[in-house]
Amino acid sequence: MSMESFEWDKEKDIENWTKHGVSFSEAQSVFTAPYRIIVHDTTHSITEERYFCIGKTGEAILTVRFTYRGNIIRIIGAGRWRRGKKIYEEKNQVR
Repeated sequence: MSMESFEWDKEKDIENWTKHGVSFSEAQSVFTAPYRIIVHDTTHSITEERYFCIGKTGEAILTVRFTYRGNIIRIIGAGRWRRGKKIYEEKNQVR
């Protein structure tokens, strides 16, 4: 993936760090992870299309919820979520 531009709401970033222990700046690294997976988020795609990017960073498998706004990736949420880990492991045969 080429160099992407990212944006996010600063208050949401603080809230996400407090709740999930993951900053949105850390979440950006998932987009360059070698075995990342992009999945359509059908549950939250109401007013705009949303997606999950699931990938390994260090020892953690992170799931990042995002949308595209033009050429910019807007990060909406991120965490070490079990469902994302399960999808990642199934698709990648646990790397």
